[in-house]
Amino acid sequence: MYDKKPAGAAGKRPSVRRRFSRRKGCRFCADSTMKIDYKELRNLRYFVSERGKIVPRRISGNCAEHQRKVCEAIKRARNIALLPFMAGHSVD
Repeated sequence: MYDKKPAGAAGKRPSVRRRFSRRKGCRFCADSTMKIDYKELRNLRYFVSERGKIVPRRISGNCAEHQRKVCEAIKRARNIALLPFMAGHSVD
């Protein structure tokens, strides 16, 4: 009826296509006038997801140095209640 092949038959892997997109540049490296400050919530909103999580570096496009500073600023803003820890608590 049906010819089933074993999982590793003929040594072929299923074709997986990878999407290569252009890497985003760090916005803080590109524009030296932008500062990372826990009091500037407009800048920090880009780096917090809708759920309240800090956006990872591979998504945000920050360099390692600026990602560390952004994380530090977000955590400081959360501790003094400028940013919410969770999604359901909006300060706006």
